[in-house]
Amino acid sequence: MLGPINALLGLFSKDLGIDLGTANTLVYVRDRGIVLSEPSVVALDKRTKRPLAVGAEAKKMVGRTPANIVAIRPLKDGVIADFEVVETMLRYFIGKVHDNFPLSPRPRVILGIPSGVTEVEKRAVQDAAINAGAREAYLIEEPMAAAIGAGLPIQDPSGSMIVDIGGGTTEVAVISLGGIVVSQSIRVAGDEIDEMISQYARREYDLLIGERTAEETKIAIGSAYPGACTGTYVMRGRDLLTGLPKSVEVTADEIREAIAGPVAEIIEAVKLSIEETPPELLADIMDQGITLAGGGALLKGIDQRLAEETKMPVHIADDPLTCVVRGTGLCLANLEYYRKVFVGSQYARVSA
Repeated sequence: MLGPINALLGLFSKDLGIDLGTANTLVYVRDRGIVLSEPSVVALDKRTKRPLAVGAEAKKMVGRTPANIVAIRPLKDGVIADFEVVETMLRYFIGKVHDNFPLSPRPRVILGIPSGVTEVEKRAVQDAAINAGAREAYLIEEPMAAAIGAGLPIQDPSGSMIVDIGGGTTEVAVISLGGIVVSQSIRVAGDEIDEMISQYARREYDLLIGERTAEETKIAIGSAYPGACTGTYVMRGRDLLTGLPKSVEVTADEIREAIAGPVAEIIEAVKLSIEETPPELLADIMDQGITLAGGGALLKGIDQRLAEETKMPVHIADDPLTCVVRGTGLCLANLEYYRKVFVGSQYARVSA
């Protein structure tokens, strides 16, 4: 009985693909494309635990809130650190999209998750989605979704390598015949790079800067390869010695040295995956090259550095920031074809 009901609901529901990222959450609506991209941040009233703002509005409050308001990121290293807050965030995002289609049934949802999460963490994500209003919840590993979104031939009997550098995790995967053959998931990515910039400012200049300033510095002059970026950037913050405002001009070379540690760890994860890859698949990857996805793929010179270290061609995917969510969108468009790439069991609640 449930089969026909689900089929009928599927004709009218606005199914969603969600890239639930540590830094940003993107939502894809079937047949409409990406409709939402907002920071994964929730502002709460400390006393009542009531959410005051979610997404872009909450991000504006980071570092600027009074004592009774706290702006938090409920996902840490790509997994749920605060279940209730993630549920609040998902309910907001699903509701924001669903409000545009008030007569449509509850949506089916596909969520991208890191490849290294535990069964308990997988169930937590599905629970959050169902409680937030989804009719059915499916999970797909982020590197698989990124590979689909980047247009790699994942179903072919040849090897494809994807490196998805996000906010909390870096995912490396070798994919063949619709499955992940080799994978590495490390909790070093964009957030760690930002932290290294903050530590450098504190250590070298006695300057205390916030998350936003560190991220802006990375975007402006951050690089992974000598000569990939030149110029300077002015970091503003508080002098740790005097407590007064202070500005410091830093060079691209300084920032490259400051973030060398996390970049080296990402490169090492790729090398380890290559070492574990079967020779036949490795030959395919040497021909096709390594594909970079995620926000970290935009770090200047990361492709040159990786190509030099691995002796393989490296390509940056088109619009790397949206690869994962576009991959979930393609899965929504052809659910049966991609069903075998989902992980865990389908979790459903039939309701209009």
